[in-house]
Amino acid sequence: MKAFVLINTELGQEATVVEALKHVFGINDVQALYGIYDVIAEVEADSMDKVKEIVFNNIRRLESVKTTITLITYGEGIVRS
Repeated sequence: MKAFVLINTELGQEATVVEALKHVFGINDVQALYGIYDVIAEVEADSMDKVKEIVFNNIRRLESVKTTITLITYGEGIVRS
């Protein structure tokens, strides 16, 4: 199961959040953004419960994280070689 988490951080804390999330098991990619959201994280886990655990325990509990929106994917994505 894959999800993308859109994250709003405290002002100027984007790099701190990106660095903290780089080391979390289950987060495949994390990037700072321009626009309404500050950071996006790609989460992958075996179940919805595991995704929820990563979001609640590893992302939302970071001091600099203000809000999150979790987008759950479905179906097959495009795989390019």
